[in-house]
Amino acid sequence: MNGHKILLVEDDREISEMMRNYLMTENYDVVCAFDGQEACRLFAEGGFGLVLLDLMIPKMSGMEVMQQIRRGSYVPIIILSAKDTETDKTLGLMLGADDYITKPFSVVEVLARIKANIRRATQYDSTRADSETESALLTAGDLAMNLADYTVTKRGSRVELTAKEFEILKLLLQNPKKVYTKEQLYSLVWNDAYLGDENAVNVHISRLRNKIEDDSRNPRYVVTVWGIGYKLGEVT
Repeated sequence: MNGHKILLVEDDREISEMMRNYLMTENYDVVCAFDGQEACRLFAEGGFGLVLLDLMIPKMSGMEVMQQIRRGSYVPIIILSAKDTETDKTLGLMLGADDYITKPFSVVEVLARIKANIRRATQYDSTRADSETESALLTAGDLAMNLADYTVTKRGSRVELTAKEFEILKLLLQNPKKVYTKEQLYSLVWNDAYLGDENAVNVHISRLRNKIEDDSRNPRYVVTVWGIGYKLGEVT
């Protein structure tokens, strides 16, 4: 196996079997769950590098499963759903999903998204390991980012950020006078080609503001430069 164990949560057994067989030919270790309670139980056993999660599953909804996982893990989660409205996608991303694929889907596309998300998570872990040798402390106003232990605090209290939220904030703190377009943020943080979908950037900026701003509707740290993008606010 290539070292990546996937939890596939899908109540349609035909789709589940098809996906499992395909991913196993790509050398992934796949464990299947057919309802939300089973998914939470299996995930708690540990060792998973990624979760493929259908939203419409019995016993516990996919959203509830994702919230349960996010209480203690930042493992990449890719939603697989027949719900394809912008509202559904935005809600899924806001609750902690890393990617969202609508049904019907191509297994080739799913594989590409899996590889991309595992690559990003691996790079994040590598960056965390490398940062243990650094002692830099980035600050802005009441915020402090410690690159030695990969923590963010506000007025001394810990702020829990996901990998992408951390990288966005780190980018802004390291380049306080630079304005980043959404395309630049996506390319630098996601380490992937920008395909014109602003939703992922917008959602992660919104989540980051909700965590670090006193008033997310009037941000001081992550400010919008209208018509261009985002920059670090002039806080002291």
